[in-house]
Amino acid sequence: MQRFPLAVLEQSPLQNELDQAFKQRQYIMFKGAVGSGRTLAIATQFQQRPTSMLWVLENPEQAAYYLNDLEVLLGQTDVLFFPASYRQAYISEATDNANVLLRAEVLRKLTHSKRPRIIVSYPQALFEKVISQHTLKKNTLKVEKGTSLGLDFVNETLFEYGFERVDFVTDPGTFSVRGGIIDVFSYSNQHPYRIEFFGNEVDSLRSFDVRTQLSIQQFDQIELIPNTSSVSFTDKRKTLLDLLPPDSRVLFENIDGCCSRLDDLFQKAQAQYNAMESTTQFPPEILFCQRTEWMEALENRWVGFFQKPDILTENKVLHWEQNPQPSFNKQFDVLVAHLNANHKKGWTNYLCCSSEQQVKRFHDIFQEMDETIHYQTLVCPLFEGFEDPKAQIAVFTDHQLFNRYHKYRLKSQKTKSDALTLQELTLMEVGDYVTHMDHGIGRFGGLQHIDVQGKKQEAIKLIYGERDVLYLSIHALHKISKFNGKDGRAPKLFKLGSKAWKTLKQKTKKRVKEVAFNLIQLYAERRKKIGYAFAPDSYLQWELEASFLYEDTPDQGKATAAIKADMESERPMDRLVCGDVGFGKTEVAIRAAFKAVDNSKQVAVLVPTTILAFQHFKTFSQRLQNLPVRVDYLNRFRTTKDRKALLEDLRAGQIDILIGTHQIAGQTVAFSDLGLLIVDEEQKFGVAVKEKIRSLKKNIDVLTLTATPIPRTLQFSLMAARDLSVIATPPPNRYPIQSEVTRFNENTIRDGLLYELQRGGQVFFVHNRVESIQEVAGMIQRLVPDARIGIGHGQMKGDQLEKTLLNFLSGQYDVLVATTIVENGLDVPNANTIFINNANNFGLSDLHQMRGRVGRSNKKAFCYFLTPPLSAMNSDAQKRIKTIEQYAELGSGIQIAKKDLEIRGAGDLLGGEQSGFINDIGFDAYQKILEEALTELKENEFKTLFEKDLKEPKLTIKEVQLDTDLEIMLPDHYVNSVKERLRLYHQLSAIKDIEELTLFEKSLEDRFGPLPDAAVELLASVQIKWVAAALGLERLVIKNGKCVGYFMAQENHPFYESPQFQNILMRIQEKSKQLQLKQKETRQGMRLLLLIDGIKNTATLLKLLQLLSHPRVASGS
Repeated sequence: MQRFPLAVLEQSPLQNELDQAFKQRQYIMFKGAVGSGRTLAIATQFQQRPTSMLWVLENPEQAAYYLNDLEVLLGQTDVLFFPASYRQAYISEATDNANVLLRAEVLRKLTHSKRPRIIVSYPQALFEKVISQHTLKKNTLKVEKGTSLGLDFVNETLFEYGFERVDFVTDPGTFSVRGGIIDVFSYSNQHPYRIEFFGNEVDSLRSFDVRTQLSIQQFDQIELIPNTSSVSFTDKRKTLLDLLPPDSRVLFENIDGCCSRLDDLFQKAQAQYNAMESTTQFPPEILFCQRTEWMEALENRWVGFFQKPDILTENKVLHWEQNPQPSFNKQFDVLVAHLNANHKKGWTNYLCCSSEQQVKRFHDIFQEMDETIHYQTLVCPLFEGFEDPKAQIAVFTDHQLFNRYHKYRLKSQKTKSDALTLQELTLMEVGDYVTHMDHGIGRFGGLQHIDVQGKKQEAIKLIYGERDVLYLSIHALHKISKFNGKDGRAPKLFKLGSKAWKTLKQKTKKRVKEVAFNLIQLYAERRKKIGYAFAPDSYLQWELEASFLYEDTPDQGKATAAIKADMESERPMDRLVCGDVGFGKTEVAIRAAFKAVDNSKQVAVLVPTTILAFQHFKTFSQRLQNLPVRVDYLNRFRTTKDRKALLEDLRAGQIDILIGTHQIAGQTVAFSDLGLLIVDEEQKFGVAVKEKIRSLKKNIDVLTLTATPIPRTLQFSLMAARDLSVIATPPPNRYPIQSEVTRFNENTIRDGLLYELQRGGQVFFVHNRVESIQEVAGMIQRLVPDARIGIGHGQMKGDQLEKTLLNFLSGQYDVLVATTIVENGLDVPNANTIFINNANNFGLSDLHQMRGRVGRSNKKAFCYFLTPPLSAMNSDAQKRIKTIEQYAELGSGIQIAKKDLEIRGAGDLLGGEQSGFINDIGFDAYQKILEEALTELKENEFKTLFEKDLKEPKLTIKEVQLDTDLEIMLPDHYVNSVKERLRLYHQLSAIKDIEELTLFEKSLEDRFGPLPDAAVELLASVQIKWVAAALGLERLVIKNGKCVGYFMAQENHPFYESPQFQNILMRIQEKSKQLQLKQKETRQGMRLLLLIDGIKNTATLLKLLQLLSHPRVASGS
């Protein structure tokens, strides 16, 4: 990020006038100030003569844009954001914790520091009064490093401040105590603090990240502040202006609008207060600010405004005479002429870009032109460009030049909602069914301490059929997985030692291998075929990508690059792009389609529904409107005459991109030269259509898009039968959709509708019964009389339905009451609330797709699932509703697909009998068997095909069994939550290299303090297993200070002939006092053993094993 050179403005006449105007307390009107010209002038003035300022904008969105500008120009320390802490007065559920944090931060900085700052806000935020500085100081706990405080004292103070004690800190206002460490999420900082005590002394202070729980920054002193917005403080509250120094300035976008908004908010708060039954709350006069108080606070202050007010009379008018950035409609020759004309006038041209990538795009586009162009580029994203004749500068923003959408960014820490992570989903609760790879299905009995020769160890208890109990070492945690079969049905528990499990496993593996073999063979054949190799990107392709409205997410960039690489190679592409609803899959497809057209090939886009064909037609046409491309669509809305003409043009090669439903695969449709097939919403197509398409795509490139992949698709990609790209990063500034499961209640529906309509948005109401859809529309009309309501369902005539949807898209309806036709890809960025009636009757993927219709812009979106009471739903429906509510995070489509697998049963993954296997052994165990089968196929039958993947050296041993009497565990006094211990053991079992292990060790020390001996031994034991595997040892028994290592059982294995084994033998001879080789007769035949003496702890054993693994240096060294 570069800073804008504010020095160029310092000498301008405008800046001098502003400087003079700021010296006297008066009311000033700024005329002709445009876009970011305002922020540049204010920032320059603040840099020259820092004085506190409050800038009041009309709404949160506008405030956020101006805030970003000031942060870019001045840095984040001097600019603060003061938002509103809730959506509606007297409704505590509507509180936004992230905003409360930002408010508290402003109060703290104003109270404890004299440094001048610019505070950006809006009327709704100023409407809430704040506590006085005196109260804030009284309720702040200062903690300094090295002082004696005492853990109990901090604990009690936090309770007094209303903090809640939890296991792990995730939200503001919570704290946790672990040993000598207190984690506390104060309302004064974006991140929670970790206070470490040594006895009663504060040993270290640091902030940490909520998600990873790892430290970020060290502090010498911190302040712990309670929720300043909570109503419990009884002293007199003040307006924000009262906290600002007397010489501070106040700047208004529209002071009249601000005052009428305050009146409006106060009336609503009064009505809400009067409607409350109990009156434990303070009346609105105490909590909220009225117009009169606000005007009084403005007296004797410097006030500026950009729109002429009626309630004040200005003393002076400043004429800025700036002009908005001209519109060039992406015609770069016009832009170049304009830049050079400005240069001739003696002006400086600045192109402000949002990223280095955009700067490069400008250079690439301008390089194609032959003339010299005068401009300077800056990576300095501003809100709106302008031209200032007085200062002789012209500032252009890249997003306006490319007609892109510019997003603001707020630093409001995303406080973790109750959403489960995938990791937590796979965690086992006591009583869950688990599959052990060697012993079959049992029940999880939790973590247990067991006594091994007088030493304490931790083990996992598994209960099998006929009450058999197995204690499993924490080292073998990777062998068990949670059982996911048909839901609600208890699986058969196996008896320990029975052959039934082994037979079932072998049978499954054999069948999986057959299916995988056929699939990989198909994939191999496709790879052998030679398709069309597309040329590298052209100038037109760059222009298309640069004009994308939004900023590319990293994953979107990766997916685009992978697709282009596939298209440019001779091999036909077969790629699955898996991305959540609204994560930009369509954009990736448009780029691929244009690349094909640019190479004179035709493109077919296959979509599941009539509406989506139309929607895609609009999207593609809009994105490609300035490029020489003809896009058309084929669905049941087209008349016979249209169809006939369209098919003739297609045959003649005059249509470049054809979008359509499964009719595209029909016999009448003939392409002139098809080069790319794009399949969207793949999960909606039946097998028959897919088979038809297969005949289309002998050796053309195929791109498949999906949000919630169907199990089979996911499986094929996991089976290496096609390439997979996942788009998992949400576009910047996307908020998770707030999901609420609620009963069908008219008040809830009315509130939700009114809230959305008041902020200028639109609403979807999904009701999947055509016969009663009119009644529902009537009810909504009764609840919100002035709403314009449209109705859409599949039984309407094609043109009528199309018209309704178009009218909703263009904003002529406020509410669309529709059946599930909205589920597939209807994209209305202005619709940010959706009601789904009888949500219990829908499948998970459907619910996720429908919820994805909202939240497609930078506004907070709401989704209401209307269901009958839980008791009236069957267990599957209850589970679906719970899952959809838990996974409100962005990008949770894949999780939902996996959970769907668990709820619906795995379905027909690889033919009928496969489903049976999965129910018998559980989905995760099935995945493991699948992976084993694949590895074997890759290493043997398809060795040549996967040569690239197999180049890395293979460990001869897959896993090492470790039996020991040493204390190897995380003691419960160190990590006292059983759930957390189990999670950490899981994490540890997945670690594969020393870097990860070091990070794991650091995170343990950071979160729980110095490692106890048993934990040190535990981490060392992980390394021992790695080294032992490299040495060809399958099992280690460490007992009574001795260690016995078992080499591989296969006597004729190439390992015994390798130089590595020769090296081991030589090393053993050198250390013959401690190390010995021995042969022993066992049930499996003769085994070679390694005997090691004098093992006091894991560290000594690790040293010896590492010595064996190092190659010997030639003698004489």
